[in-house]
Amino acid sequence: MKRKILFVDDEPNVLQGLKRMLRGMRNEWDMVFAEGGEEAMRILEGDSFEVLVTDMRMPGMHGAELLKRVKNKYPEIVRIVLSGHSDQELILKSVRTAHQYLSKPCDAETLKNTVSRACALRALLKDETLKQVVSNIDTLPSLPRLYQEIMAELQSENASIESIAKIISGDVGMSAKILQMVNSAFFALPRHIESIAQAVNLLGLETIKALVLSAQIFSQFENKGVSESFLEKLWSHCMGTAAFAKVIAKEEHLSREMADDAFLAGMLHDVGKLILSTGLSDKYSAIVKRAGENGASLREIEQEELGTTHGAVGAYLMGLWGFADNVVEAIAFHHTPDACPAKTMGGLAAVHAANALEHALGPEGMKMEEASLDREFLDQAGVGEKVEQWALACESAIE
Repeated sequence: MKRKILFVDDEPNVLQGLKRMLRGMRNEWDMVFAEGGEEAMRILEGDSFEVLVTDMRMPGMHGAELLKRVKNKYPEIVRIVLSGHSDQELILKSVRTAHQYLSKPCDAETLKNTVSRACALRALLKDETLKQVVSNIDTLPSLPRLYQEIMAELQSENASIESIAKIISGDVGMSAKILQMVNSAFFALPRHIESIAQAVNLLGLETIKALVLSAQIFSQFENKGVSESFLEKLWSHCMGTAAFAKVIAKEEHLSREMADDAFLAGMLHDVGKLILSTGLSDKYSAIVKRAGENGASLREIEQEELGTTHGAVGAYLMGLWGFADNVVEAIAFHHTPDACPAKTMGGLAAVHAANALEHALGPEGMKMEEASLDREFLDQAGVGEKVEQWALACESAIE
């Protein structure tokens, strides 16, 4: 079945150019072209689409307003900005409604790949209601104490880049959002940024203030059904897994880029738990409670109750936000690496092993056989005999 894509721009010549550029996709995509936001909304009322690609500065209804309306009325649609304008006011209005940003002129391959990837990601979640819930999430909640710290720091007369970077790097939700922002085309940075310190330095204090205080890209966790101790353990585990993933990547002499991606994927590997706690607060609170009471696998209960797991949910949203394929892959398969076609030593293997080792070497002190380490996958990747070596290296990192 063809994917339905809606392109919106107020300039007929631009729409004609898109039609010519994407002619080769006619067998895969059912493409509709709208001259402006008002026409786009009329089209959406009569038909369903998977992806919306819109310009920003348009007369009548500008792109930011269109994105807001589509998010509210059709949250399941993937929302992509394709614009040549870098007006900060419009950027701030759209940072919580757009999933990704592409800048004009955009070459055909980049546009095709971005839209095709968005369509492919939708296959990760079968349930349409869950797709709506996840696609509607525009920011991830932070630990209350870290949220209060960042707000106090940003409103202080003596706010410093170093302090801001330190607070953000300690929080999963803030880190995910700031990396989405810094790597978007609106900021036109020359390379892909994986480090929070780099991201904060490149954006600068005033831009960070505008994003956080005006656009409100951060939020405070407010699901009373999930205990603060659960959140603290989640943050601690994510940060520990990230550190271990980087240690393992270095032990295997992976490239610096792969090591950075492994660290990022380790930090975000359980982000699906945050998403579910936010989007399905009552239902997920009950799932967490049930897992805590009978000692059952949280992942198994998720599959039973939701038809999916936090790995797939996290991968879906991080993919929509434009994170690299190898990062999304590691998030999706960190519990089930055998489900990934590639059986090689890379980011997924590092994160999978790091997750198990953190459960074993961290505060939980779980036995390795209980930590769901897939030795067969690691053997196929040619590193099965390295686990004990990695464990020693991770223990040294702790010390």
